[in-house]
Amino acid sequence: MAKNSRKLARAWPYPRHARFRKTLEKAAAAWFKSHGHANLAPAHILPSRNDWRDNIVLSEVADYVDAERIRRQQAGEGFPLHNNAHHGLSSQALAFNLLGPLVARDDLEPLRSVLASAGIAWRDGDAVGAFEVEDRAVFNEDSGQPTSIDFMVSVDGVPALCAEVKLVEPEFGGCSVFDAGDCDGRNPAADFSLCYLHYIGRKYWKLLEKHGFLDAGIEKQRLCVLAAHYQFFREMLFALEKGASFVLLCDDRGPTFLVEGPRGRRGLMPLLLEFVPEQLRSRVGVVSVLQLLEATEATGRHADWTDEFRKKYALEIET
Repeated sequence: MAKNSRKLARAWPYPRHARFRKTLEKAAAAWFKSHGHANLAPAHILPSRNDWRDNIVLSEVADYVDAERIRRQQAGEGFPLHNNAHHGLSSQALAFNLLGPLVARDDLEPLRSVLASAGIAWRDGDAVGAFEVEDRAVFNEDSGQPTSIDFMVSVDGVPALCAEVKLVEPEFGGCSVFDAGDCDGRNPAADFSLCYLHYIGRKYWKLLEKHGFLDAGIEKQRLCVLAAHYQFFREMLFALEKGASFVLLCDDRGPTFLVEGPRGRRGLMPLLLEFVPEQLRSRVGVVSVLQLLEATEATGRHADWTDEFRKKYALEIET
């Protein structure tokens, strides 16, 4: 029986998450060792969050992040450094390593071109990128950690794009109220008062209604879509309420968010996009890490760091 199970696993036409993660762990460990961080246990994680700069490919990007954190602090604004920023598989570090050079060098054209090929565009103007953007007013988040967008592009000071960045996470974050056992997970679309978050004044369900998501299919579900996919809907609604588009930047070598297979695209993004109203689908999408990396390489302006990025994330070109 065990032998037959192994054969079936090998025949499964989609990648397995554990193997994908292991590949990235080995690459991160090798990259840290090559940069003088040997004999760590586990080898793909630096000793302390204070070592997060050693997780960044370009020192000028680490300098930019440090300066931006200080500037925001002085302005009374937030810039959360994730607890696992020193982890070789940190999605925040991935964002800094791939998007950071484009921001620090004022060169967002590679991102713009990749998004345009995916049908998502931002208008002409002065485009500026920023990490970890918050606004408590969007959802009336009067306490606790507010929604934080991994990356935002503003054009002439107006939000144009919000991006979430994922690497090895096996899911979008779910609802903490459901996870805590304080909710049975039934769909409150027909009666918002069933939702504790609505009860305490959060505007998630009001905004889902405002932007047409209830009529697009959420209302027909027996289970609450926020229970398992709270982060996706929260960040997408944040973008829409700001007048911006929303995109997920992920590694499509893993099966979780986007993967190609014999029946076309699978993963959480193709699934969840089915809940997006037709009139909004041109403002919500997904692009892969490799797509953006290749567009960046094609410019010829970033050859000083893209090879190191490939080594760090096991994306080296086979010869």
